Amino acid sequence: MTKTKVIVCSNSGIDYVKHPYDIEVFRSIVQYSENEKYDDYTEISAETFYNRLVTDKESFPHTAYVTPGHMIEVFEKAKKDGYDSALVIVIAKPLSGLYNAVELYSKEVDDFKVTVYDSNCLAYPEALMAIEAARMFNEDKSLEEVLKRLDFIKTHNHMIFAVDTLEYLIKNGRLSRVAGMFANMLSIRPILDLDENGKVRTLEKVRTAKAARKRLAQMFVEEIEGKDVMPFILHANASKEILDELRAMVNEKHQFTEIPDYLLTPVVGSHTGPGTVCLGYIIKE
Repeated sequence: MTKTKVIVCSNSGIDYVKHPYDIEVFRSIVQYSENEKYDDYTEISAETFYNRLVTDKESFPHTAYVTPGHMIEVFEKAKKDGYDSALVIVIAKPLSGLYNAVELYSKEVDDFKVTVYDSNCLAYPEALMAIEAARMFNEDKSLEEVLKRLDFIKTHNHMIFAVDTLEYLIKNGRLSRVAGMFANMLSIRPILDLDENGKVRTLEKVRTAKAARKRLAQMFVEEIEGKDVMPFILHANASKEILDELRAMVNEKHQFTEIPDYLLTPVVGSHTGPGTVCLGYIIKE
């Protein structure tokens, strides 16, 4: 019987989601300089990372995906541990070159089949894909059955983001410096999402961060009307007050017993900046 190892990239934030499964993580790298690099989560915590973004404006972080050498080591170890295949779930292809890199370097290990799955997303929906895959493999489900479940999550989730500052979108090339300068002068905050192809898209531009959060909640409430969903909040070290505010605005219309929140891991937060909040949902199957 085939034994498949589940691997997911750290953009999923799976480290912040409780689960009982043995899931390997391809950790991206947070890099401040040639001599200062950290593996996501294990070598730099979200709290440390976001505090540094706020207090040390001069050291701007860049990111890189897991090294090819480490990928190969993980595949070889899985093979040694008795696995004959791996399912690698990665961040949306438009956001990273990881998909192509995994496809390329997986060929370095003989007699070990690697299936690379484009999640078309990041953060919690990607983490849930890995958790569901591990659960189903534990129940002796086939790869085809697992991929069908992942396809459902892929096509039945949506995340809407409001950023607290444009600085990091500008520095990472998501927004031009000229547009960003005028937007900052006018206190404009974009509301963003990932489209059906996994690309970042601007939905609206709102004045002030507080107004952006209010509009974010309005858009979320309107979109989930009539749907049976699992809601969640993602955030880049937002305060408890802001998280409670978002829950309250959503529950004015929809009385959810729980809206869990998860941190955006540093390699994602380096692109969005501190204070970013997101309302998202996954439709129940």
